Amino acid sequence: MSPKLKTPEQLAALRDEYAAAGRRLVFTNGCFDLLHVGHVRYLQAARALGDALLVAVNGDVSVRALKGPTRPINNEQDRAEVLGALGCVDYLTIFHTDRVTDLVRAIRPQVYAKGGDYTVASLDAGERDALEAVGAEIQILPLVPGKSTTNIIETWKS
Repeated sequence: MSPKLKTPEQLAALRDEYAAAGRRLVFTNGCFDLLHVGHVRYLQAARALGDALLVAVNGDVSVRALKGPTRPINNEQDRAEVLGALGCVDYLTIFHTDRVTDLVRAIRPQVYAKGGDYTVASLDAGERDALEAVGAEIQILPLVPGKSTTNIIETWKS
């Protein structure tokens, strides 16, 4: 398992260290089921928004709820390990809820990054409220056209 994998408590302490040093922790989350160039470019862009990047990976049950019964293709530990091998990812955590609201409240990131398939208005209301409550700057990053796990799976099926 990746040494970058941390508990929410460890991440809250790291965030406090970053804040005390005037540094910014960037937070993002997702399934990252089949890592592809769209993910890599997105994570690199997210990392450029601050001094460290924390990726919260959806647990297997959460992915199934979001993507359907045939997902995930790779289990949560494998997905976290692959993400941890990327130089742009500084920290990881796995979460098992449908939303990252509790993690946001616990960690209090300075920056929250999300892909361009979202807008600030389309973010889950509870997540958005939690982000606003902790004072996180919300950044929506552009998608890489045509690059998604769903597209890869559909191409493979056909």
